[in-house]
Amino acid sequence: MKEGKLNLFNKKIGKIRLISALGLVVGAIGGYLYYSQIGCVSGTCAITSNPWMSTAWGAAFGYLVFDMFNGKKKNESTPTAPVDDKLTTMK
Repeated sequence: MKEGKLNLFNKKIGKIRLISALGLVVGAIGGYLYYSQIGCVSGTCAITSNPWMSTAWGAAFGYLVFDMFNGKKKNESTPTAPVDDKLTTMK
C-alpha cells in the first residue's frame, strides 16, 4: 500500500478500530438473519417483528462482543491518590 493511500485509510477509519467495525457488520447480518429465520410470527414482538430494529440490535450486540477482543492497552503509570499517614498509622 502506498503511503498516501495508507494515510487516507487511517483518516477514514478514525478512532474506530477495524475489529469493532467488523463486529458491527457481523452483528447486523446476524440480526437480520435472526429476523428472517426466527422472527416473530404474530408481529407483536418489538425487536424481531421489524427488520430494521432487529438489524440495529444485532449490530449493537456485535459491536459490544467484538469490542471485548479489541486489546486495549493498559496504562502502567496509573496515578494513585496520595496516602495519608494519619489513616495508616495506629497509635
